Amino acid sequence: MVLSSSHRCSDLAATGSLAAAVAEHLKIGDVVLLDGPIGAGKTHFVSALAAALGSSDQVTSPTYTIMHYYEASAGQLLHVDAYRLSGIGEYRDLGMDELAPEAITAVEWGERVAGAHPEHLSLRFAFVAGDDDARSVTIKASGSRWQSVVGTTQEAT
Repeated sequence: MVLSSSHRCSDLAATGSLAAAVAEHLKIGDVVLLDGPIGAGKTHFVSALAAALGSSDQVTSPTYTIMHYYEASAGQLLHVDAYRLSGIGEYRDLGMDELAPEAITAVEWGERVAGAHPEHLSLRFAFVAGDDDARSVTIKASGSRWQSVVGTTQEAT
């Protein structure tokens, strides 16, 4: 069963609030898949997520390095960018799916590798017409682990 909810984040601070609401539910082994066009806020979301998890590290896009680790009080945050990967096979060849059980994992362009993580939380970012600062974010829960998260994040935006 897949549940979903939609959120309107009016600005970067609202996106940060949504990230903090999601962070409250995360534990080691969890996977969050992020999708949306370039510039829609995926890396900003991960930066806010890292801060909410207790990391003081500066978050940058791992587009060219493929992945970054950030130390946080909640455990390690693995930040992956699947944009340059050819697909799930290359993701697995690089051992990314084997790293996920040891960290909280956030994957930008995550739809490309969703098959490696049957139980995941998915966030799709979209631009809002007529408002350059706002984003529409759709959260989908894949797997029983995430069913309660979809409803409780509704109050964050």
